[in-house]
Amino acid sequence: MVELTASVSWLAVIVGAVLAFLLGWLWYSPKLFGTKWAEGSKVELGNATDMPMVAMATQALGLIGLAWVVAITAATNSLLTIILITISFVLLQWSGNSFTQKNNYAKMVDGGYWIAAVVVMIAVQMVL
Repeated sequence: MVELTASVSWLAVIVGAVLAFLLGWLWYSPKLFGTKWAEGSKVELGNATDMPMVAMATQALGLIGLAWVVAITAATNSLLTIILITISFVLLQWSGNSFTQKNNYAKMVDGGYWIAAVVVMIAVQMVL
């Protein structure tokens, strides 16, 4: 159990999660991939007053958890583990998105976000 907290940079966990959350905000905005992603996901983009707060809170908690896993792998010099985890997660996400019949563009946007989020978290671990 000690390996879950020993040598973990909590500052890097929080900064990594916040930056990944902000990246998601930009990633899924109409300025980047949001409009075409929404079409391929069969959803409508809303405005700032229509944000799904439960989904956003769940996303934030999940990003903290993922940043914590990245921190553990950094602290134990096993960053290749997070690469394997990310590849596995993206494949599972692709599968789940296929069941919900998202188009390939939307699936690639989702997968690309998770890869980019993990890269941001690893970079934060390296800097902090």
